Amino acid sequence: MKPILLLNTSFALFLTASLGQAAEMDCQSLPNSISNNVDITTKYISNDDVVNVPYCLVLGELDKRTGVDGKYYSLKFELRLPENWKKRFAFQFNGGNDGAVKPALGVVAGLTPDQYPINQGFAVVSSDAGHNGKLNPNAGLVGGAIFGHDPQARQDYGYSFIEKLNPAARQLVESYYKQPIQYAYGIGKSNGGRQAMVSAVRYPNMFDGLLIGYPGFNLPKAAVQHAWDIQALHAVNSDISQALTRQDLNSFSDAILERCDTLDGAQDGLIFASDECQKLFNPQALSCATDSRQGCLPEEKINALVLMHQGPSNSKHEALYSDWVYDSGIRSGGWRFWKVESHIKSWDHQPIIGVMGAASLAHIFSTPPVNVGGDPKSLIDFLLAYDFDEDAPKIYNKTKMFPLSAMNVMTPPNADNPILKEFQQSNGKMMIYHGNSDPVFSVKDTVRWYNRLDENNDGNASNFAKLYRIPGMPHGQGGPSADQFNMLEPLISWVEQGHSPAEVVAATRDDNRDIPETMKGISRPLCPYPLTAIYKKGDVAKARSFACQ
Repeated sequence: MKPILLLNTSFALFLTASLGQAAEMDCQSLPNSISNNVDITTKYISNDDVVNVPYCLVLGELDKRTGVDGKYYSLKFELRLPENWKKRFAFQFNGGNDGAVKPALGVVAGLTPDQYPINQGFAVVSSDAGHNGKLNPNAGLVGGAIFGHDPQARQDYGYSFIEKLNPAARQLVESYYKQPIQYAYGIGKSNGGRQAMVSAVRYPNMFDGLLIGYPGFNLPKAAVQHAWDIQALHAVNSDISQALTRQDLNSFSDAILERCDTLDGAQDGLIFASDECQKLFNPQALSCATDSRQGCLPEEKINALVLMHQGPSNSKHEALYSDWVYDSGIRSGGWRFWKVESHIKSWDHQPIIGVMGAASLAHIFSTPPVNVGGDPKSLIDFLLAYDFDEDAPKIYNKTKMFPLSAMNVMTPPNADNPILKEFQQSNGKMMIYHGNSDPVFSVKDTVRWYNRLDENNDGNASNFAKLYRIPGMPHGQGGPSADQFNMLEPLISWVEQGHSPAEVVAATRDDNRDIPETMKGISRPLCPYPLTAIYKKGDVAKARSFACQ
């Protein structure tokens, strides 16, 4: 029997090697299959620290041009074609200001590496959205936003890169595998979540499923909030990084938990009954002016936090963006990094909103662009001088050079009154998730959008769109939250088998530095909005002890 086993093993090894050699040859021949206006190079990767199977790596460039600013522009991308292809294609939308080709893995918050689309049989494409963020090295901290001076680069970043890249990527996939794509997915978080939401309206037939994490779909409006926050913090301390200490935010978080933690039936550090909490929590009660106990905050700090949560407005008291949720994740490192203080010395420890946020508001979302310098002081000064009557309307401005406003370019059409009729008619499905403690894009804005979508569909939005709220989670994983979950698997099941998703089980991560010991090892159901998780009976550490109602 042993010689037979050796023969079978040898044959298997021979077959595997032969298949690998064939795949490598197909990879090398791929450049011959694409049109002349797309330049590509290929490399066969047999071993990778993240990808579990060999794959063909395609690096490409298309749409080369000179912008109105005299700079070189093109759309660069990478495409990964795994050997274990399951006739699925994922378009990876990236975050921030784009400007760099991130690895085409299909990464979104919540997934483990084994769950990444590339490891689930997807061909995955990623791009720089039509501009190179390192093209202006002498511009300092605004270098990644200077592309906003070119109208076409703005439009590409907003949405046009999708319609330019998608046909080329699909052609490469189908040429390589010599089979048609059966299912196409769009996957993105933050700005990438925005791009996915834009796709549902502008390209309703392009994707069968969309997985959308904490989307900045009202990106220019959210950028106005940056100026609002910086001015509120500056009123407390001219050194913004010291306006709210870590202990201040811990005390504020503790006060929210004290009032709201048990509203969902469990005292566990997670506030699932968030809407009820907003009605009951009174931040002014924490002011030392009314409560001198340990943990109280000076009145000026409470006022700043209240202003930040109210959201920006003009002198007519008209809302310019959104209000925000009071949630326990305000104590997280992620919340602080975005809003108050960074660890980056070259930023003078200013928060992300004071550097990257200011650069984007000035150079990308204002029309015409505002030439703000690339040093921390210039960026903070720009936000401090920002006028909510005179400057905020610039996100709606149009000029001869910029015939489309930032709001036209960046937001999904009809974002204030969504219907998604064509997306529904194409049988498209979307799953959206958003942390209640997101300091960049307000979960309330996303909830407002979903409620309007539901109204416009006679209460049937859940037939094609699901929203999940995550207590304690800031902008991405972290915070005192159950932030490990797989939204991709139920989306695939919904798209390909027609199984409508219900709750998604989420767990805490032991390597999350924001969670206390008492939260380690617990799991919770994330419920499709408007349902919320309520403790019923049993082991409070287990998701099965909770029900969505």
